[in-house]
Amino acid sequence: MSGVVTGDAVVLGLRPARLPSRALALVIDLALVWAAYLLISVGLAIATASLDEAAGMAVSIATFVLVLVGAPIAVETLSHGRSLGKLACGLRVVRDDGGPIRFRHALVRGAMGVVEILMTFGAIACIASLVSARGRRIGDVFAGTLVVRERVPARSVYVPPPPPWLVGRFTELDLSGVPDDLWLAVRQYLTRLNQLDPEVSRSLAERLAGDLAACTGTPVPAGVPAGAFLAAVVNERQTRDARRAYAAASGNPAVSANPVAAPVNRGGTAAATGAASASAPASVPVPEPARIGDDSTGAGAGPAATGFAPPA
Repeated sequence: MSGVVTGDAVVLGLRPARLPSRALALVIDLALVWAAYLLISVGLAIATASLDEAAGMAVSIATFVLVLVGAPIAVETLSHGRSLGKLACGLRVVRDDGGPIRFRHALVRGAMGVVEILMTFGAIACIASLVSARGRRIGDVFAGTLVVRERVPARSVYVPPPPPWLVGRFTELDLSGVPDDLWLAVRQYLTRLNQLDPEVSRSLAERLAGDLAACTGTPVPAGVPAGAFLAAVVNERQTRDARRAYAAASGNPAVSANPVAAPVNRGGTAAATGAASASAPASVPVPEPARIGDDSTGAGAGPAATGFAPPA
């Protein structure tokens, strides 16, 4: 994975394409371009049979430049880095900062490709891709581009739910002051909870819980583990987002005024049929959740699946 840093100091996890996939995409592109070049050349040769030798040579050179050089540049510019071969192999050309390429990037890549690929039969491009740490050829270096993989193996990101004895305890918490980078850090911690050393996990959870408590203005309840507190707050935010999404999809002012009435799964997702049915009832009774500090929610029913133990 490549650590590409954008102008906003955001690290992008891009997967650079390696030589085999790039070579396959190049073979597909060259086969299509050469087939089009041969067809157009034959057609022009028949159409210009009455011209003299100099005019025929000029037409041949123009056809070579426009089809073998100009067509790939135009395709990469219009498709933002996805030629037919790259599209078939799941690849894409992007800038060094992860953004889409423009005409100047495609022009430099195409001009260097004449020397790297057409004149040397791809030998220079293969050597440069093998030497480069990110599989870039010389045209990518001069253009400031990178070929990345768009289709990567799907990974299920599982955020563990909070224990039942914490569900609904943070409904009055003010989450408007929590920055997005802190939410991202908390989610990344929860998704990697089972991969961390117990001591490292505990210290990291306490630090994140302290930052979250400082942003919300409410301290972590006594006896609540830091990891369980983070999971419960993330679940509360997901629940609120699901309520807002349900209210926006249903277009019901009663639901918008009273989001607690929207049918929401406490795991953090809205009811699947609520947003699709316009005739759903505007108010569905939901048990009133307990508030922060209320110990009447069954503190001894912590699940073993999430790894969050209830307080003693």
